[in-house]
Amino acid sequence: MSNNKQDLIKHLFLSVLYSGYSPKAPGTAGTIVSVILGLPILYFSQETLFLLAIFIGLLAIKHIDIYENLTHTHDDKSIVIDELVGVWLAMAFAGWGIFNILCAFVFFRIFDIWKPSFVGRIDREVKGGLGVVGDDALAGVLAGIVSLLILWGLRFLNVDLGI
Repeated sequence: MSNNKQDLIKHLFLSVLYSGYSPKAPGTAGTIVSVILGLPILYFSQETLFLLAIFIGLLAIKHIDIYENLTHTHDDKSIVIDELVGVWLAMAFAGWGIFNILCAFVFFRIFDIWKPSFVGRIDREVKGGLGVVGDDALAGVLAGIVSLLILWGLRFLNVDLGI
């Protein structure tokens, strides 16, 4: 494979089909595209989505390290594969359903932007691909747990969402 084709594939991968080049809110754009890509996988298997998120996260760490060494940048705004990893983890925890997916999306974006506790610490202190992916992975796990707690609470209260 020529370098141009390899570069194109890496760019498609790191920017999640170029969604990271959105002029406004590239992280949110990348998350929306990632949710759409994850929906058919989630429909068939939460476990598969979870495992794919882990696998893609490991690949992303490697390719982000390569990209950062070549460009001498850290956490470029166009790189949104970390959003895919995070939101897929959140979706895998929350499970199938419109409200479940909406919770996963909203809470992932909240934790990804707010960066509470260890999420912010990873973002500030861990360098390279591990730092880029690590804070989003943790934000995704937290978003998934919060989504589950809300969903369980609503079921406990017998709230019918009607969706």
